[in-house]
Amino acid sequence: MKANLNLGSVFGIKIKVHWTFIFLILWIVFSEQQRGGNTSSILFNIALVLAAFVCIFLHELGHALMAKRYGIQTKKITLLPIGGMASLERIPESPKQELLVTVAGPLVNVGIAMILYFLIPVKELMHLNFTETFDMLSSFTLQNFLFYLFTVNIALVVFNLIPAFPMDGGRILRAVLALKMNRVKATQIASTLGQIMAVTFLFIGLLYNPFLIFIALIIFLGAYGENQLVQHLALLKGHSVEEAMITHITTFSPDDSIDLAVNKIISGTETNFVILKDKVIIGVLYQKDIIENSNKNILISDVMNTSFKTIKHSDDLIKAYNLIYSEKMPFLPVVNQDKLVGVIDATNLNEYMLLQAKLAY
Repeated sequence: MKANLNLGSVFGIKIKVHWTFIFLILWIVFSEQQRGGNTSSILFNIALVLAAFVCIFLHELGHALMAKRYGIQTKKITLLPIGGMASLERIPESPKQELLVTVAGPLVNVGIAMILYFLIPVKELMHLNFTETFDMLSSFTLQNFLFYLFTVNIALVVFNLIPAFPMDGGRILRAVLALKMNRVKATQIASTLGQIMAVTFLFIGLLYNPFLIFIALIIFLGAYGENQLVQHLALLKGHSVEEAMITHITTFSPDDSIDLAVNKIISGTETNFVILKDKVIIGVLYQKDIIENSNKNILISDVMNTSFKTIKHSDDLIKAYNLIYSEKMPFLPVVNQDKLVGVIDATNLNEYMLLQAKLAY
């Protein structure tokens, strides 16, 4: 499901709210009703969550604006029930730049917390005993709202500084290590530490708090994914699309029958095809569309996809990697002066990386 809510754009960055966010609101309403809450408590908690996500958005915007200083664009910021995500077109390879881009996010929350600190009487709460503090914070006042928001921002800073991917702390650790060693080795160390931390959270979660199991899963997968990504990019760096592309390919005309593509899939190893008309690329035919229409008497022009991207034979393979995995375009026609010279897809890109990994040892 892709029914994300678009909230417009800020500094050219699209702002989206993931559709699962509605479950967070429903969970707040349900839990408040279970605790015997009334309309005031429900609205108070919903407003607090929305305000917290404004702070999360500003956190991600901090990353994006700092990245923009180094020529790195941000396509979108997506707000999820578990936090936010700024989709940078790439992570800075310079350790100093990565450090500044990463630190910019938590610093935004530090700034918000400092402003709120001077707006609410935090010092007064410190002099109250537990009962007096509990009574004061039980009412739905603006002062309490700001205090809870202050606490949220402090928690965001502390949580994000955990030295494990995908939190900011993992990137900060990697950036600091990369000042003294290569990026791949720095990522391996930071990822290993993150996975050790994830296992620790898992055991604590099994004993005391099931929510920590969820956090452990996020950290473990984030650490593994970041390590894989950096290793892949290191293997592809300095290599062109021409080195990895497939040159022996089958093309079809838009007036061909879909049966021709079905027979080609059955008799060969190709699964996706480029569609040419007068030697000009006009579409791409994907395997799933061929299979879904294999029992129909139709032409390829009826099912081919005209929303495709091409890549130049001289482009860096990292560009192909980003298109295939980040933009989810698993099949790319390769051109030389607008003439089709080959294709590249996820399968042969992975095979190329495996070969490069073997050659590296």
